[in-house]
Amino acid sequence: MSDARLRETICMIAKSLYDRCLTHGSTGNISARTEDGGLLVSPTGTSFGRLDPARLSRFDANRRQTSGASPTKEMPLHTAFYDTRSTAGAVVHLHSCHSVALSLLLDADEDCFLPPPTPYAIMQLGRVKLLPFFMPGDSAMGEAVRGLAGKRAAVMLANHGPVVAGKTVEAASNAIEELEATARLALMMRGLPS
Repeated sequence: MSDARLRETICMIAKSLYDRCLTHGSTGNISARTEDGGLLVSPTGTSFGRLDPARLSRFDANRRQTSGASPTKEMPLHTAFYDTRSTAGAVVHLHSCHSVALSLLLDADEDCFLPPPTPYAIMQLGRVKLLPFFMPGDSAMGEAVRGLAGKRAAVMLANHGPVVAGKTVEAASNAIEELEATARLALMMRGLPS
């Protein structure tokens, strides 16, 4: 996909996520691998509802920024997925309400954060690892992802939000939406007999 088309796709998907309240204000970030092995990344402090394709941060294959605004402060998180998952073509990070709420519960399972009430979360995400609390922008988040050695496509940052790597921006977006829908369902069913 050309840079121009990828830029438009990133912004269209980000706006869709924002319009459906899956992230809010200037929260969340998104990145995608370019044809030449570089990255396009959402700028720091921008809203998914108002991303400008021309302002996306552009990095070359050596991770040197070549154009655009300053990238998200979560770059260590994104690059950790690209460096450990050869199939990662995009990374999406949201601050979605239901998944964050589920991460706040004291009995959350660190190794398998999402209970599998339906097969779709397992099919799109596999097991989701709950990582500990980190301050936004803390490079330790990237190190925690690297510690998983590419074995997880999705993680939940406790008290923060989900992060999903996918082959394409569309795949990563679909998977993170499934994560949020599964978290919502888990909260709805909490305490009910199964």
